[in-house]
Amino acid sequence: MSVITTHKDGEVLVIVSNNPPVNALGQAVRAGLQAGIEEALADDSVKAVVIRCDGRTFFAGADITEFGKPPVPPSLPDVINVIEASTKPVVAAIHGTALGGGLEVALGCHYRVAAKTAKLGLPEVNLGILPGAGGTQRLPRVIGVAEALNMIVTGKPIKASRGAENGLVDKLVDDADLEAEAIAFAKSVAGSTDLPRTSERTEKLKEAAADPSVFSNFLEKNGRKIRGYEAPIACIEAVKAAVNLPIEEGLKKERELFMKLVSGTQSAALRHAFFAERAASKIDDIPKDTPLIDIKKVGILGAGTMGGGIAMNFLSAGIPVTILEREEAALERGVGIIRKNYENSAKRGRMTEEQVEKAMSLLTPTLKMDDLADCDLVIEAVFELMSIKKDVFGNLDKVVKKGAILASNTSYLNVDEIAACTSRPEDVVGLHFFSPANIMKLLEIVRGEKTSDTVLATSMALAKKIGKVAVVAGVCHGFIGNRMLAKRQQQGQQMLLEGAKPWDCDRVLTEFGMPMGPFQMADLAGLDIGWDPEKTSSSTVREVLCERGRRGQKTGKGFYDYDEARRGTPSAETEEIINSFIEKSGNTPRQIDDQEILERLLYPMVNEGAKILEEGMAQRASDIDVVWMNGYGWPPYTGGPMFWADTVGLDVILAGLEKHADKFGEEVTISQLLRDKVAKGEKFN
Repeated sequence: MSVITTHKDGEVLVIVSNNPPVNALGQAVRAGLQAGIEEALADDSVKAVVIRCDGRTFFAGADITEFGKPPVPPSLPDVINVIEASTKPVVAAIHGTALGGGLEVALGCHYRVAAKTAKLGLPEVNLGILPGAGGTQRLPRVIGVAEALNMIVTGKPIKASRGAENGLVDKLVDDADLEAEAIAFAKSVAGSTDLPRTSERTEKLKEAAADPSVFSNFLEKNGRKIRGYEAPIACIEAVKAAVNLPIEEGLKKERELFMKLVSGTQSAALRHAFFAERAASKIDDIPKDTPLIDIKKVGILGAGTMGGGIAMNFLSAGIPVTILEREEAALERGVGIIRKNYENSAKRGRMTEEQVEKAMSLLTPTLKMDDLADCDLVIEAVFELMSIKKDVFGNLDKVVKKGAILASNTSYLNVDEIAACTSRPEDVVGLHFFSPANIMKLLEIVRGEKTSDTVLATSMALAKKIGKVAVVAGVCHGFIGNRMLAKRQQQGQQMLLEGAKPWDCDRVLTEFGMPMGPFQMADLAGLDIGWDPEKTSSSTVREVLCERGRRGQKTGKGFYDYDEARRGTPSAETEEIINSFIEKSGNTPRQIDDQEILERLLYPMVNEGAKILEEGMAQRASDIDVVWMNGYGWPPYTGGPMFWADTVGLDVILAGLEKHADKFGEEVTISQLLRDKVAKGEKFN
């Protein structure tokens, strides 16, 4: 069956796309659209055209599987030019989402009729590119420069109702009436000769042409968010071209910028990130028809920061939660923080007061473990100590109904050891949420040796329902993310004793694109995590900092000194402590350059990632990338640690590891998988 069909409704030719699942603008669709317009122009009885789509959405973008392959005509820009040049009015009938190339097609039409639930956007920037079929030139002409910049540079879609306000949508209609209303609209403009061709409109460009401060203001407001990314800057440049150049030259400039981005490393990395997230949701050895457990009610042990944050994920998704604490005061405090977090979201306009009350109404606080008996899933978020975890799971095993999932939020501990304390290890799984759990997207799902397929598949489906990006990890100390992080933190500590300053290590990583470096991260988390004042022995820099009350941001001083706004500055006291350790060790401090700092912090992480793959603790290299981009702020424009290693060259990584081998000592032994990949000239991804 053809992906594009046409039929007549009186004097209107209706061009229909049916290319499931999202009507992507592949070659057959493009050719069909062009043929449809040519058919309309050749038929004297046709006075107007409607372009619409079957299925759940209008064209939701280009076919990204065509990226990197030789172009097959007609190109999307050419098809849009044909639509816009039509001497008969063309109306886009938009439902679902008109994204990327889909919105560019709609901008090429003379009029746009949209269903009230539709969304319109140009999200190409998220793939490291810009709208390459006229979007940067046509959108500012329709809605003005300030609004267009916001849509193009952030990539965030807008609701059809907003489109009706800013001029992007000519008529807003009920979803059920879309086709009939679009045809009626087309009939009302049939025979018009003075068509509003987008590329000929210049009225909304005049303000920016007279006062270009709209660009500098936008950069000032969004500079931090787009730091390090090439595509947003190219988007701004393209919109400037729309203001300053005639349409033909503007389109040429857009194309140049698009071609440069699409062939660059950042776009390859961001496309990798896009596909990696989708791949992570698939578990290779579990049948697709594995039965799932219906999770109607969730129990959570612990109403602290972690437990409360975990609870919010389920409450926001409409799933009732029973939260357990040992003492009334802790329970009240935890519930109070959950409410405060929701109310803060409401103040920012992210949810309504009704939504806050609905979420809170689903929460049942309790001091009795028996109240968890009828839960379908129970997650413990208690102190990270094996003896406590074992005790909790032994009790849960006695209380919670058979067939329920018992999950641990442990970030390091052995899930198999925890499962062995129950009579049902097949029902036990690790659900490692990242802090703050109500905000961070990553969820490491730890598959125990005996975890059943049903429990694992249910956990993956549930992660999607609560808006998390889930990655399956095997049982090993620290799983994927923290296991690799430990190597980086250890090298950071070691370099201090060789002469590197904490702020130098942090600066190198933030310049690389990380949100913070190892010492800023330690200060944020609290240096006293796992530190016991009873057993302290002044044996490490961290212990001495804690002994002196320098326990991180919360005490106003850690590796750094902090002001009231928690801004950190290098600390003379920290430097003095580090120097005393260097003296005691008999080392001669040396100047460590930025390149060595980068190699010593990041190469051991890549090496540990290779070991994780070697041991089968991650399904694929891209899963490791997903963990680091979503859980630790690894810059997506480098594609995650394993993709980044591929772009640097695995031979370069291996040579760097060998070069620093004497300094690594026993802490870093080189992965055999990495050596094998280099020998065969292969990559991780």
